[in-house]
Amino acid sequence: QVQLVESGGGLVQSGGSLRLSCVVFGNIDTINIVAWYRQAPGKGREFVADIITHPGSTNYADSVKGRFTISRDNAKNTVFLQMNSLKPEDTAVYYCYAEDVLTGLGYWGQGTQVTVSS
Repeated sequence: QVQLVESGGGLVQSGGSLRLSCVVFGNIDTINIVAWYRQAPGKGREFVADIITHPGSTNYADSVKGRFTISRDNAKNTVFLQMNSLKPEDTAVYYCYAEDVLTGLGYWGQGTQVTVSS
């Protein structure tokens, strides 16, 4: 079983920065993908960024390229999302997602609220 715990959300002014953290607990040996998704009020959940253990690549949604950076600290089983130049349209609940490469099972965190004021 895998559990994800996000933190780091909050209220920030437009142009500001936040860093989200996602700590992965449990049997993480076969977790190959950790991603961030977000869901704004009245909208569906959308992909933001992911980091893939093998081959060690990252991917970003076009809307956040150049502003957000996903990274990981393997020693702390933690994945970060550094968000710079935030815009009001980045306001959403941000969710961490992890996928087990062997079972295909996916796991979600509880979400952390990010609010960007104009």
